Amino acid sequence: MRNVWHELSGLLLPVACAGCGRPRTELCAVCRAALLGVTARRVRPSPRPPGLPAVYAAAPYENAVRAVLLAHKERGALGLVRVLGRALAGGVRAGRGQSDGAGPLLLVPVPSARSVTAARGHDPVRRIAVTAARELRRAGLPAQVLPVLRQRRAVADQSGLGARQRRANLAGALELTAAGGRLLRRGRVSHGRVILVDDLLTTGSTLAEAARAVGEGCGAGREPSARVGCRAAVVAASPSAFETNRN
Repeated sequence: MRNVWHELSGLLLPVACAGCGRPRTELCAVCRAALLGVTARRVRPSPRPPGLPAVYAAAPYENAVRAVLLAHKERGALGLVRVLGRALAGGVRAGRGQSDGAGPLLLVPVPSARSVTAARGHDPVRRIAVTAARELRRAGLPAQVLPVLRQRRAVADQSGLGARQRRANLAGALELTAAGGRLLRRGRVSHGRVILVDDLLTTGSTLAEAARAVGEGCGAGREPSARVGCRAAVVAASPSAFETNRN
């Protein structure tokens, strides 16, 4: 019955696969497999920016994967969040072994500028993180989303910038919210595994800046007796990653 309804809805509301354009399906099996058919693995941009944590991605940013991510991110194909969230959950699972923490998985989305979020009409990274956390909880893993990072100054458009330019553009651009810093430093949350989340790894500059902001907010650089929060290692996860160097 479900397949019959799917066929009827395809006739009444024709759609095309976001990955390859195949008609009457939001995402075909081949394009779905491009995101979910392989095991997430560690990716290493070159050159590696200072402070970049270990990053795990589900798939290279190319072909169907690129098209699906852009459809969700820029064209508001919100239904694709389910497959992107599952892909991100795979990256989180791959990276969780990097931490000795026994607490919950704390998914911290990397924020976009408010103007960018407003123009898109949604926050794709946060939406994907929420879906991934739900997927992880269904699998028995304690996971929650903590949107505790914010931009504290404007940054230039990153497109077209190389690795060195991106690092300069983003240096000092992120910070923990006051409430976020308190939350990460107290009680049960302080023992969680912080997983930074972005939709795409390019040069790694954004995730390195996010790791710096989380580390500073949690007490990195203080006297050992004052380091009360974020005791587990910070790692990062993404649905997709570039496979090429961007110098």
